[in-house]
Amino acid sequence: MDITLKEYDRIIIGIDPGTNFMGYGVLGLKGKTPSVIALGVIHLNKISGHYLKLKRIHDRVLGLVEQYLPDEMSIEAPFYGKNVQSMLKLGRAQGVAMAAALSRDVPITEYEPRKIKMAITGNGGSSKEQVREMLKRILSLTDDHMPPELDATDALAAALCHYYESGRPIVSGGAKSWKEFIAKNPGRVSGL
Repeated sequence: MDITLKEYDRIIIGIDPGTNFMGYGVLGLKGKTPSVIALGVIHLNKISGHYLKLKRIHDRVLGLVEQYLPDEMSIEAPFYGKNVQSMLKLGRAQGVAMAAALSRDVPITEYEPRKIKMAITGNGGSSKEQVREMLKRILSLTDDHMPPELDATDALAAALCHYYESGRPIVSGGAKSWKEFIAKNPGRVSGL
């Protein structure tokens, strides 16, 4: 890391919850320029017992929060699958990670996987590999800086998605699109 944490204007930690591997990515913002502070995976696959995995998630996420002092957390929402037990375990893992951040007053924003992929690649149906490659381009990363597990880059994508989303202007007047805003506010639009 070239600069100390205090030199960043804002720090966002992204989490990709999982019960075998939990990805994390820490993004630092200096002005409007995002850069990677940390990127990795919490290995849970060798821990026997779901409750011990949850304890490990809590301890590691709390450690990351205390180490990098993020201003915000962005976390990927569990996707809906066919296996109810897997969904329950994934939801618990996400909840424990969120509780660790909340215990240090870190605000959390949750994003659907399709929303994250859309923000990074422009396609909500992108593969994890496509997200990884686009992150390399956007953040000028080399393969040396990329962990082999895609959970890490998914977490970094969650953090970058939050940066993009939190910087967007809010359309006033309750409009859901610019077209709707223009229709509701014709007097506020001038010819170009």
